[in-house]
Amino acid sequence: MWETLRKEEVLQKLRTKQGVGLTQREVQVRKQKYGNNKLQEKKKETLIIKFIKQFNDFMIIILIVASILSAITSYFQGENDYVDSIIIIAIVVFNALMGVIQEAKAEKSIEALKQMTPPMAKVVRDGRIQEIHAEDLVPGDIVELEAGTYVPADCRLLESHNLKIEESSLTGETEPVLKNADIVAQNDETLGDMLNMAFMASIVVNGHGKAVVTETGMNTKVGKIANMIMEDETPETPIQKKLAQVGKILGIVCLAICALIFFIGMIKHIDPIEMFMTSVGLAVAAIPEGLPAIVTIMLSIGVSKMAKNNSIIRKLPAVETLGCSNVICSDKTGTLTQNKMTVVEVKAKDTLLASKFATMCTDSNIIEHNGIKNISGEPTEIALVQNGLKYNLNKNDLYREMPRVAEIPFDSNRKMMTTIHKYRGKYLVITKGAPDILLNKCNLTSIEKRRLEKENQQMAEKALRVIAVSYKKIDSLPRSSEMNLLENGLNFVGLIGMIDPPRDGVKEAVRTCKKAGIKTVMITGDHIATAKAIAKELNILAPHDKAITGKELDQISQEQLVKEIKEYSVFARVTPEHKVRIVKAWQNAGNVVAMTGDGVNDSPALKCADIGIAMGKNGTDVAKNASDMILADDNFVTIVKAVKQGRNIYDNIKKAIHFLIATNIGEIVTVFMGLVLGLKSPLLAIQLLWINLVTDSLPAIAIGLEPPEKDIMKRPPVDNKKGIFADGLWNKIVVEGIMLGILTLIAFGIGNKFYGLEVARTMAFVSLGLLELIHSFNIKSEQSIFKIGLFENKYLIGSFVLGTIVQTSVVLIPALADVFKLVPLTQTQWLITIGISLFPIVIVELQKKFTSMNLIKIIYMRKQEV
Repeated sequence: MWETLRKEEVLQKLRTKQGVGLTQREVQVRKQKYGNNKLQEKKKETLIIKFIKQFNDFMIIILIVASILSAITSYFQGENDYVDSIIIIAIVVFNALMGVIQEAKAEKSIEALKQMTPPMAKVVRDGRIQEIHAEDLVPGDIVELEAGTYVPADCRLLESHNLKIEESSLTGETEPVLKNADIVAQNDETLGDMLNMAFMASIVVNGHGKAVVTETGMNTKVGKIANMIMEDETPETPIQKKLAQVGKILGIVCLAICALIFFIGMIKHIDPIEMFMTSVGLAVAAIPEGLPAIVTIMLSIGVSKMAKNNSIIRKLPAVETLGCSNVICSDKTGTLTQNKMTVVEVKAKDTLLASKFATMCTDSNIIEHNGIKNISGEPTEIALVQNGLKYNLNKNDLYREMPRVAEIPFDSNRKMMTTIHKYRGKYLVITKGAPDILLNKCNLTSIEKRRLEKENQQMAEKALRVIAVSYKKIDSLPRSSEMNLLENGLNFVGLIGMIDPPRDGVKEAVRTCKKAGIKTVMITGDHIATAKAIAKELNILAPHDKAITGKELDQISQEQLVKEIKEYSVFARVTPEHKVRIVKAWQNAGNVVAMTGDGVNDSPALKCADIGIAMGKNGTDVAKNASDMILADDNFVTIVKAVKQGRNIYDNIKKAIHFLIATNIGEIVTVFMGLVLGLKSPLLAIQLLWINLVTDSLPAIAIGLEPPEKDIMKRPPVDNKKGIFADGLWNKIVVEGIMLGILTLIAFGIGNKFYGLEVARTMAFVSLGLLELIHSFNIKSEQSIFKIGLFENKYLIGSFVLGTIVQTSVVLIPALADVFKLVPLTQTQWLITIGISLFPIVIVELQKKFTSMNLIKIIYMRKQEV
């Protein structure tokens, strides 16, 4: 309907004005009528469904069935002893509740992250341009559309300047459509032929325009087919996938051992119900089915921490990739530098004319409010407009005198922008752009050109970004197809140099990267001399490193680039196509690459990189959507902090896995070896489940909150080709698990020999619980815990104290002791139990000492060989 009306009719129907927009009062009224401008999301699972799903595990079902069978058997035998069954089911239910709470927390964290990067829209309200959340738009709002942004709602175009929109989300066609605000469509036009409309979720790829919002939310075209753009499930990270496989293998091994334990018990004529319950209880306690869930929680907690430090993770696998990254390809402007341009030098015969034309050939706007001038736009253009104001050249006044009637927008391939102005019955063409490109378009003698190239070089070597300005006059406007021909035969006006100082902390961050085995690479569209000057200042370009331009890259084959890529630290005058080549070359040379970008044309390189990093402040919606991570402050220092946090999260996940599997092996060894050695089962099912509940999840999550180790950014990056259990981790886990099992059996053996079975089981119960809690401190670091300190992680201290109180309370409180079939211990028995529980610290500390000594020997031997 809207496409068949003239612009004036649309504005009239929607009761709005193009230059003024809606008032705040009108917005509130329409918001109540039309609601938020967002699509309905998939229904989330209720807490009840989440709770029921916790029981969707074969071993849990078997345990519940076994408990019920035990209760039935007890009833028919006339014993009326249902305590075991009730407690086992209570523990399983409690575990399920904990699972629901953990899941809800993880979901909340991810939801909070989504809210940190809401889509924004530029809108005219009360006569002023404002930036608001796109979901706050209402029909009748006047919006501005710019290259690199998503169309925030269905709109009727009011102005279109070389406006091209990609509508593949609706039509499936990836070829951008050239829009025209002045067209009035026929009634039977298909969606792809509505050239005067812009639709929600389509992408502005070129030019700019203004439009009036006609439909919002579920009333938009995409809203009517909302299932097309439903969000995908959060993908599993590589480590979660590996853990799922490891969990299955351990599960099969564990089930086989449990079956063996049951048959050994039967051979030894132990009560079959008791042995069945013990075997199933051990399976439930020892199979690490909760590992992926704990990893998700740890990732979510880590991601929330990163968000507080301006690193917004969009995709969970990016956290792991950060820890593996060994090359960071960073844009110069705004990431390594402050993106606060200031004009410091104008080289021209007529400085006033150069400043005037440079001011006019911009897309920046001067908004005057209460006598204060605010300039909006891209930093380079803001600097040019500010420079004009120094000479009393107000862009608004200049445009009233010489209205802008057409333009050829800037693009990264041409590296130029042209505006056309009506002037005294004729037209004035102003072109600004990169000097090395623009000088070739100007009417200059070879001597003049060489002189200007030299001046450009001298300015660039002072780390200045240099813009060339030129003009010409024409009698009439050419046709759209001939517009690009205007950028020839120009009259040179001058060179304008502006400074963009390096950001604070970048130099130190680059140094930190070098220590961490990460190479920093500068990629920029600037002149090579400017890029080299700043790269040297930031220690990116070392004396032996090389710089190369996009033109020179074109002369090199991809195979040759892969061979030579490590020699280059600076890539200047590059196009988006070059960026993809550079990323692929680093990857083909065996590196894990992080890449920054902000423009719509950067999205292929961001997708190609192992981790794409978009700018939060100056990044386009398209770049953000293509990225894995967003920098809220556009700062390189934040990337380095994120790498450190990524390494820390990866470290902590490995530590948690180490702890959980080692303690699970300890539980299996205790019961299995006890039976093999001819003893009664050292622990009952109810006792195993309790130990698992108290000493597994809490310390594991607390380990996940361990602060980064002091040497974390002095180590080489994580090798992503190695598995989780590489570098001897699996051997450590097995040895430590056997150690925990043997120490528990020693406690059980002493109790069984001198005090009887009930005391023995109580000593084994207390020992295994304390052994696991104490062993969590061994996992903190490869270094001695007495060297790194015990108290940095308050969460681990808290889990230890809470776990110890709960574990000992079960023995000390008679009612609980009866439930878990435990008996009071004498002072001597407590001392034996606690003494045995301290052994892991002694054993692991000795192992760390020997490992450290061997490492020193290896390093010394290598130095001797050199």
